[in-house]
Amino acid sequence: MRRISCSANFEGIDYELNPGVTILLGPNGAGKSTLLRLAAGVAQPTKGAIALDGIPSGDRSYRRTVAWMPQNIPVMAGLTAREQVAYVGWLKGMSKSSAWESASDALAQVELSAQENVKMNRLSGGQVRRIGIASAMVHGAKVLLLDEPTAGLDPTQRRQFRTHLTDLRPDVRVMMSTHDVTDLAEESDHVAVLSTGRLVFEGPTNAFLAHAPSDVAPGRRAEAAYSALTG
Repeated sequence: MRRISCSANFEGIDYELNPGVTILLGPNGAGKSTLLRLAAGVAQPTKGAIALDGIPSGDRSYRRTVAWMPQNIPVMAGLTAREQVAYVGWLKGMSKSSAWESASDALAQVELSAQENVKMNRLSGGQVRRIGIASAMVHGAKVLLLDEPTAGLDPTQRRQFRTHLTDLRPDVRVMMSTHDVTDLAEESDHVAVLSTGRLVFEGPTNAFLAHAPSDVAPGRRAEAAYSALTG
């Protein structure tokens, strides 16, 4: 198990990221983005510590294992999809040749091989999100932290995006933040709920849904469970 221990800016969170896809729910301002930035090593805590399997977040070995995808993915309009992903790999310390080869593999994992030579500014919003995942994975990360990755996508694109997450390598663990309970679908394996800096729930999706009142319609159970935990 990959244990992320966080005691910075939060009330003593000690969280173990499970295999598969975990949805991190919480209202705007709950601290989801801050938690992911800290967990990714993008930001460093002013107090406390962030560690993965005992490795501090400031270590290079930590950042080689954990990857973070921000909500707003920068688009380098003059580059092709493969060039952009390879460039990110080079920024992460890979040689140019290794980054170029790994970029092709990463694009294949998100089913964008056919778009390798397409300019970034000609890709759809859903494809750009998948480029973000490929960029996060290009250096062989085993943990992906995705900040509101479905923001701005239509319902079809959201569903396709979630499906692509489940098709990643089985050894890749994913945490995806959102404030929209519609992102909680059959594809998610686990749920964590953050509220005002506290982790108020973590567990399997079915255990989360069990917090909904018994008389709630099946299609509203996620919303009802979320309200029960944060209300």
